[in-house]
Amino acid sequence: MVAEFLMPFAVYLLGLAVFAQGTSEFMLAGLVPGIAGDLGVSIPAAGLLTSAFAVGMVVGAPLMAVLSLRLSRRFALLAFLCVFLVVHVVGAVTTSYEVLLVTRVVAALANAGFLAVALATAIALAPRDAKARATSVLLGGVTVACVAGVPGGALLGELWGWRSAFWAVALALVPAVVAVLKSVPGPSSAENAAPAGDAPAGDTAGDTAGDTAGDTAPAGGTARGELRALRRPRLLVLLLLGALVNGATFCTFTYLAPLLTEVTGLGSGWMPGMLALFGLGSFAGVTISGRIADARPVPLLVIGGLALAGGWAVLAPAAGAPAAAVVLVFVQGMLSFAVGSTLISQVLYAATGAPTLAGGFATAAVNVGAALGPWLGGVAIGAGLGFRSPVWVSAALVGVALAVAGVAYLVVARRAGNRVEAGLRAGAQ
Repeated sequence: MVAEFLMPFAVYLLGLAVFAQGTSEFMLAGLVPGIAGDLGVSIPAAGLLTSAFAVGMVVGAPLMAVLSLRLSRRFALLAFLCVFLVVHVVGAVTTSYEVLLVTRVVAALANAGFLAVALATAIALAPRDAKARATSVLLGGVTVACVAGVPGGALLGELWGWRSAFWAVALALVPAVVAVLKSVPGPSSAENAAPAGDAPAGDTAGDTAGDTAGDTAPAGGTARGELRALRRPRLLVLLLLGALVNGATFCTFTYLAPLLTEVTGLGSGWMPGMLALFGLGSFAGVTISGRIADARPVPLLVIGGLALAGGWAVLAPAAGAPAAAVVLVFVQGMLSFAVGSTLISQVLYAATGAPTLAGGFATAAVNVGAALGPWLGGVAIGAGLGFRSPVWVSAALVGVALAVAGVAYLVVARRAGNRVEAGLRAGAQ
């Protein structure tokens, strides 16, 4: 509770910027049919726009994080936001699927860079033991995009066409640019300040971090130094788990509209509300995990992961029942983001020596899943397995994540047992 009250206001403003970009990332879930019809492409091809964005995030997250190490955090954040705004204007006016595809990749590069630097900035601003709380605030911007921005985009698409949603994102980025300019400290204000992450929980340093420690002349240390800090096996396992869980989320979410209209039997007018329901569940998930994950991450991941896998396995056969589908859309949104945001915060805890690149690699990992998920879902649909098939793929991906986590736990336990045994033998001798 102390960490919650000490969270600097600048962290919430970064969450506002993440909201604007998250709206763009997720809004295609409600615009796929309109884009496909307008540009003369298939539903799976329009769905690949989501994968293209995710691929750009995968490539851009570590690359942009490395490039930003020599820049002021405020300058880097502003540059990424401005590029994001411009490509959405281009996307709103183009009549070419290929051009739209390119704008999604460029937007993703900018989004990846912004999120990597924003994660590092939020961690620097927050108290040392509140990484999960700071992460949940940023990811809360994404979930608010699901609640308000994505359904709003779908509604705009219904009323004035999919292009109006792109214009809306561009307009929403203007106050985000102003917010970052006004709230994130520049290099001169932090040259003599200690990082907020070094302040103990409950220390007054955490309360004043928003005025002093949010930035340094470079956004982080050297690329070589941060890369050395990213070699820990535990970190690599966490990144893999994040990719698998997020792949499951995007696999179903990308094709949620055709699932609900063709299988559940809901009309297209229901889609904004259903997307908002998924977003409400997502917001609940990151909010709950933000208050638990700093102290009890393992129970949350184990229980949440098992429930998540079970939920996907239930949704696939139950999608034909409207009441069950409505409930599970909310529940799966909550579980997906609770588990996913906890994994991201654990990456940041495991890589304290590489704050910027840790954020970049975490962003890349979850977007590996965001690229893989829609592709696998599209393959399943293209194979004639129907619109339920992406949900079964989601269940399988979470099942693989649970298996990987179990194997990793057994390996660690075995190594610990071997060390204890070796110590006992050495003591006996």
